[in-house]
Formats: sequence, C-alpha cells, structure tokens
Amino acid sequence: MERTETVKSGFVALVGPPNAGKSTLLNTLLGQKISIVSAKPQTTRNRILGILNGPDHQIVFLDTPGLHQPHRLLNEEMVRIALETLTEVEVILFLMDATLPPPAKERAATRYLESTTTPAILLLNKIDLLPREKVLPLIAAYEQLYPFAAIIPVSALTGDGTDRLLPELLARLPEGPRLYPEDIPTDATERFIAGEIIREKIFRQTGQEVPYSTAVVIDSFQEDPERGLVTIHATIFIEKPSQKGILIGREGAKLKSIGQEARRDMEELLQQRVNLRLWVKVRKNWSKDARFLKELGL
Repeated sequence: MERTETVKSGFVALVGPPNAGKSTLLNTLLGQKISIVSAKPQTTRNRILGILNGPDHQIVFLDTPGLHQPHRLLNEEMVRIALETLTEVEVILFLMDATLPPPAKERAATRYLESTTTPAILLLNKIDLLPREKVLPLIAAYEQLYPFAAIIPVSALTGDGTDRLLPELLARLPEGPRLYPEDIPTDATERFIAGEIIREKIFRQTGQEVPYSTAVVIDSFQEDPERGLVTIHATIFIEKPSQKGILIGREGAKLKSIGQEARRDMEELLQQRVNLRLWVKVRKNWSKDARFLKELGL
C-alpha cells in the first residue's frame, strides 16, 4: 500500500485594511502573478487562493478583500468574505501599511481579530518606504495593540523580510498530506483569472468612481489548440450611462487600451495567442443587486 506523504500543510489568511499590500505579497511569495493589484484600494473582491509548495510543506494562502466600513451591498459581501476566512485557517497574516501611523485605538486595528483564537502574525508592510530608525518604535507601538504571535517588517514589493515569514508559518502549521496537487499555483480557473485581469486594467486606467462601478463577466472562453489561439468574449458592466463614455473613451481609445494590456497579460498566462473582444453595458445599481453579485461569485 502506497504511503501518503506527510508535510507541514494548512491554510493561511491574508487580511488587513485596503491597500495594505495583501495581493502583492501573495504574488511575491508564489513568484508569479495570481492576484491582481493596483494602487487603488478595494481592488480584490473575491477570495483568491494561492499555493506555495516546498519539499516539506504546502502552504495555502487565502488573499481576501480589504477590511473596511461597507457602504453598499457589494462592500458588505467583500467584508463578509474576509471575515469568514478568519474561521477557516490555521494562521492569520494581518497586514498593515508601515508608512501610516498606528491606529490611535486598539479596536481600529484589531477588532476583526477579537472573535478568533487563531494565531495572528502582524506584517508591517512597505518598510522599503520607511526610514530604518522608525521600524523598531513602530513594532513597539503595535505590540501594545494586540498579542500578535510575531511582528515582522516586510516589503511585499521587493520581498525584503519575507524570508523570516516561512519559519514562523511552518512552526504553526500541522503535519498532514498535501491539500492540492504540487503542480498548481491556484485553484482559480483561467476563465476567472481572465476576468480579474480585465478588472485590473480598468482600475489602472480609469479614475474616480468608474473602477468601483464595474464588473466583468466572461461570456465565452474558446480554445483552439490547432491554431494556438484562445478567443475570449467579455462584458464590462457599469452602473451609469455617463460611466460608459468614460470607459470607452474618445473613438474607443480607452477601451482599446484596456483590451490591449489585458490581452498581453492573458497571453503570458495562457502561453497562447489571445483574441479578446470587450463590450460595455449599463446595468443600473448592479452593486446593490444580490442576485447579480451571486452570479459574480460574491
């Protein structure tokens, strides 16, 4: 009878306020892009799973939407996803932006951790932007806020400090079988990632309320192995007619640019040529429509 390999394995949540660098950290740890990133907060809407494999471990990271005060149903669902994740993991990685001052009150930073006994490691991110002499005082300030299992200064962008993270995680993960095949970095489908790539380009190329009022639905994803071609049709939903003009741009220039950037990323992901066709449609108040949010996987 074949013996099942035993390694250190388990689930680790990446949580924290918007724009703390959770998605950037996940991509850095995995050495490839799994989760979309932008300079705007609340880019991540769904829970993204990333798998880090090693000879003696398999760590399953769950990247979550930023914890914030929700003001519409979409945001409520995003926060719900993040909070539910806290109950499903062995370790919590709580990210905070080190360039911002520590919250004045304890609950402002840690109220999300009050209902769990899961060990939480604080990652003070963006230390590449912080003078070195400010790091130790910042750690001391956060030590007063919550009994974190460890506090590690890191740069998700450069990878600085992340070498200290793996031993801390392995010390807290149980022994068991690998939870996923060793050759996959995520359980997300190529169809889902394609939609996320389009959303990322919208976040990067449009401003104000437009990115937060867009949803992407992949209408069709057709592979032609003989031609080495994938044809993807996608609809970008927006909430107001005025946003449609902004998204399309003068003579279609903005939508064309979004499509070109998305196609390049998709071709790198799929290692095939991609024919990407985009449409823009108005769906009034979709972010408050529970049925539509369910269709989006929220």
